Order: sequence, then C-alpha cells, then structure tokens
Amino acid sequence: VQLVESGGGLVQPGKSLTLSCEASGFTFSAYYMSWYRQAPGKERELVSVSTPASGSANYADSVKGRFTVSRDNAYNAVYLRMSSLTPEDTAVYFCNARGPRGEYDYWGQGTQVTVSS
Repeated sequence: VQLVESGGGLVQPGKSLTLSCEASGFTFSAYYMSWYRQAPGKERELVSVSTPASGSANYADSVKGRFTVSRDNAYNAVYLRMSSLTPEDTAVYFCNARGPRGEYDYWGQGTQVTVSS
C-alpha cells in the first residue's frame, strides 16, 4: 500500500494551491479518503473526508468554503484544492485512506504547505 502526496510548497497569503495524493495497493474506490494536517506544536486535524460511494465530502469548519476535495477513482487519486490561504493553513498535510468498515487505515508521508509573504 502506498499513498504519495505532492503539491506542497511555499505560497503567499490569499493564493491557491492544489495537493495530490496518488494511491496504490488497495481498492481505492471503496475507501474513505481524507486529508489531515498538523501544524507545529499542534495535534493532527481532520481537514476533509471524501466518501467512497457518492464522492461527497465533508470539511472542517476552518476550511469550509475555501478548500475543495475531489477524487478520481479511475486514477486512484484524491486532490485538495486550497484557496484563500492564510498563514494559519501552514502545516504538513497528510493523505489518509480508511477501509469501508474502518478495518484498514493507511497514511502518506505528508507534504509541507507554508503560507507566508
């Protein structure tokens, strides 16, 4: 099983960035795909969840209206489009895959997002 995040980097406040997570080794279409983030000195925080069947998504209040998650089951990939970024969005962003009954839980290595002028 592999989850490989990419797309992180340094971005100015107010700008946008899109993260990607490419998955392999499991039945991607059957899994809940989530994005988490962890800022220095803080606990890991759930950012968004994409459901396997409908592809619908839920978001943390802190990113609602600014972040959009999408998944492509044909390419085993999930994306996080982040807009109107603020310094408070600075964190390491992790991709997570969880089985339909919670029986499996996989993590990527994380990608750093730094929002700074």
